Amino acid sequence: MKPTPESPVATSVMPSPNHGERKGGPPDLLILHYTGMDSAAAALQRLANPVAEVSAHYVVLEDGRVVQMVPEGRRAWHAGAATWAGIGDVNSRSLGVEIVNAGHAGGLPPYPDAQIAAVIALGRDLVARWGIVPHRVLAHSDIAPERKEDPGERFPWDRLAREGLGHHVAPAPIRDGRFFAEGDAGQPIEALQAMFTLYGYDLPVTGRFDARMRAVVTAFQRHFRQARVDGIADASTITTLRDLIAAIPGR
Repeated sequence: MKPTPESPVATSVMPSPNHGERKGGPPDLLILHYTGMDSAAAALQRLANPVAEVSAHYVVLEDGRVVQMVPEGRRAWHAGAATWAGIGDVNSRSLGVEIVNAGHAGGLPPYPDAQIAAVIALGRDLVARWGIVPHRVLAHSDIAPERKEDPGERFPWDRLAREGLGHHVAPAPIRDGRFFAEGDAGQPIEALQAMFTLYGYDLPVTGRFDARMRAVVTAFQRHFRQARVDGIADASTITTLRDLIAAIPGR
């Protein structure tokens, strides 16, 4: 008997051996990735290969088909070394969705409409069944900003939010004016680091704009201020971050 996917959005199951026991409670994060490989077949093969030691709960193909690879109740190996809002074992607390796309190394091709529609349908199903709040639907680059870039600045987070998935505010317009960049230091940097930490990013509050902070600013821009991704904390970036924090219920 063929296995049945847990999500009604999924069309098939291709089991991966790369999973384990969850620790610390049920998943309350949804992490979106791109596969960063030449083809869907290559990505599926790698995610099912025990030697690779990587996997995801679901894979969304370019044509909108969705393949389940790991049971939702199990800890898939998709996030790697990552942290969000003080959670160090992100794999235990998350559901991982891989989206077939060649990634930055392959020119970051546009995500087809059918694929994004499937991501939205799958994501809405997962967050509804697991009670995941909008501001905990994240990019791989959000939780591992020094290592990862996916799903990248061409991923349509605004469309997801319009259709009820994820957290989004209109990015503040880009204008000339004061900005902060790597090498800067002082109380304004400390305050900005505290804002990123409040939202959930793993960023020590040191008062120094170092390489780690640049990586966090870049990751933030890839997700929330995609018009310019440069790792510089300009007024547009800071205002967008402020507005996102203000838009979290209870904040």
